[in-house]
Amino acid sequence: MRILILNWQDIKNPLAGGAEVHLHEVFERIARMGHEVTLFCSRFDGAPASEEMNGIHVIREGGRSLFNYLVLRKYFSTFRRQRFDLIVDDMNKIPFYTPFYVKEPLLGVTHHLFGKSIFLEASFPAASYVYLAERAALPMYKRIHFIVGSPSTYHEMLSGGFRDDRTHLINYGVAHESFRQTGIPKSQTPLIGMLGRLKKYKSVDHLLEAFVIVRQQLPDVKLLIVGDGDDKPRLMSIAGELGISDSVTFTGFVSEENKVRCLNEMHIAVNTSAKEGWGMTAIEANACGTPTVSSNVQGLRDAVADGETGLLYEYGNREQLAEKILLLLRDEHLRGRLTSNALQWARKFDWNIAAEQTMEIIERVLFEYRTK
Repeated sequence: MRILILNWQDIKNPLAGGAEVHLHEVFERIARMGHEVTLFCSRFDGAPASEEMNGIHVIREGGRSLFNYLVLRKYFSTFRRQRFDLIVDDMNKIPFYTPFYVKEPLLGVTHHLFGKSIFLEASFPAASYVYLAERAALPMYKRIHFIVGSPSTYHEMLSGGFRDDRTHLINYGVAHESFRQTGIPKSQTPLIGMLGRLKKYKSVDHLLEAFVIVRQQLPDVKLLIVGDGDDKPRLMSIAGELGISDSVTFTGFVSEENKVRCLNEMHIAVNTSAKEGWGMTAIEANACGTPTVSSNVQGLRDAVADGETGLLYEYGNREQLAEKILLLLRDEHLRGRLTSNALQWARKFDWNIAAEQTMEIIERVLFEYRTK
C-alpha cells in the first residue's frame, strides 16, 4: 500500500511537538509492516529537501506561513498522478481542506481543535485567521473518518457534529525502550521540571509565578525547563523580573536521551497548558517514574488520573498550583504511591498497539471506498 501523509512539520523540525511524535511513531511502524509511506511537510533551516527517516520518505517544500496553499498545488501537479492508495490529512494548525479536492481514499487525524484557544497563543489577526480557517473547514471534514488520541478530543468532535461511527479513539503510546527508569537517581535537591515546546498557550509563565511561592517555602528548590520555542525569551525575561533566575534552568532543545535523564532526575513534572490533545509528556514522565501536576483541562485530564498518577489543579490558579507542588515535594509517601501508580499507568500506552489499530481503520476506509 502507498500512503501519503500531509502535515505542516516532521519530527526533526525545531517546532515539532506531540502531533509529529504521533505521526512518526505510528507510521514508522506501518512502514515496517511493508507499506510505502511518504510525508509531505514544510521546510526549515538546514533541512534537506528530502530524506528517509525510519522507513518514511520525507519531502519538504515551502515555508510554514503558506504551506497550506502549497499542498493544494502540489497535489494537482504531482501527487494526483502518483496514485497513492490512501492520503492522510494530519490536521494540525490551519486545515488543508483535502475533502474538497482529494479523490483518493482519505483519512483524517487530529489531536485537538484549536477553537478559541488559539487566541491565547497568537496575535488577534493571526489567531482570527486560524480560527476562521478551522471553522470554515469543519463541515467538509465531517464527511471522512478521523482518528483522535484522547477522550476529550473524541467528545469535542462529537459535540461539533462529527459522526460517532467515523470518529475513532486510538490511544497515544510511549516509546518504552527510551522513556523508562534508567537508574539515574532523583536530584539531591527538590527538582520541579517542565518538558515540552515553549509556546504561549502552554502557560509556562504560570509555573514561574507559582515557583516564587514554592521557593519561599523550600529555598533550595530548583526548576528545570526542558525544551525550546518562540516563547523562551519572554519566559526568561519573566524569570529575571521575578528574581528566580538563579534557581531556574532553561535547557533549550535537548536530545531524547537527555530528556529521559532529566525526567528521571525530576521529583515532579508540571504541565500548565490551557489545552492539549493529550498529555504525552505526562505519560513520558510517568514511564520514567515521575508523577505530574497538571492543569485540569482538555487532554491533560485524560492523561492524569487525579490523586492516582498525579494531581490536577485549576488552570490559571497559581496559588493552587504551588500548593499541589508543595504537597508532593513534602509528602514522600504520597509521591511514592503516585510514582508506583504512574509506572503501571504508563505501561498501558503502546505505539505498537496504536499502529495496529490505525491499520484497522485504514482498511475500513479502503473497504468503504471500494464498495461505495
